[in-house]
Amino acid sequence: MALTGRALIASRTAKFFKDGDLVNLGIGVPTMCVNYLPEGVDLWLEAEIGIVGCGPTPKWADADPDCIDAGGQPTTIIKGGSVVPHDMSFGLIRGGHVDATVLGTLQVDAEGNIANWIIPGKVIPGMGGAMDLCAGVKRIVVTTDHCEKSGASKILKKCTLPLTGAKCVTDIVTERAYFKVTPNGLVLQEVAPGYTVEDIRACTDADFTVADDLGVME
Repeated sequence: MALTGRALIASRTAKFFKDGDLVNLGIGVPTMCVNYLPEGVDLWLEAEIGIVGCGPTPKWADADPDCIDAGGQPTTIIKGGSVVPHDMSFGLIRGGHVDATVLGTLQVDAEGNIANWIIPGKVIPGMGGAMDLCAGVKRIVVTTDHCEKSGASKILKKCTLPLTGAKCVTDIVTERAYFKVTPNGLVLQEVAPGYTVEDIRACTDADFTVADDLGVME
C-alpha cells in the first residue's frame, strides 16, 4: 500500500540522508524519518539539549529520567554516543558540523524563510535551538502539512509570522509535494501519488516552477 500523509512526508525526507550523517530532528513528523531510512543508512542523531547519538525511544518502564530529547521525551543513547555539555552541543550546530536538520513549521515561503516558533499573542517558552539550527546547518528541510486546517496554504509568497530563520530553508516536503528552494524561487520536484501540478498550484500561495524531470513522491 502506498504511503500517504505524514508517513509519506517522513519517507521522502529520509531519502535526503547519507550514511554517517550527523542530523538534528525536530519534534513530531521529523522524528518519524528514522523509521524510513534507506538500507545501509545509519545516522548520528544530535539533540541540542546535549546528546550525540540518540537511540530509539524506550518504553516508559525502561526510561531514564536523566536522558531526554529536546522535546522533553525519554530517549536512549546508541553505542558510541555521548552526553555532551550544552556549549559543545551548540558548538556543533553553530560551527557547521551538523549535516542536516528537519523542522516543522507554521509558515515557510518562496525565499526560504521559516516561521515556526510563535503566533503573536500566544504565550510560549521561546524558539529554543531552532534559530541556531537555521543559522548553522548545511541542509534545512521543512516538513509540514501543505495547508492549515482552514485550507489556507502554509507555503507562502512571504511569511507573515515572526521568522525563526531567514533565507535558510533548502527543501520543503509536504503530504502533497516536494519543493526545492533555489535562489530563483521554489521548484516543484515531486508530487504525491494522485496529485497533479494543477492541484499543487491550486493549494499553494507561493509561485513555483516545475522541474523538467518531475517525479512522484514515495
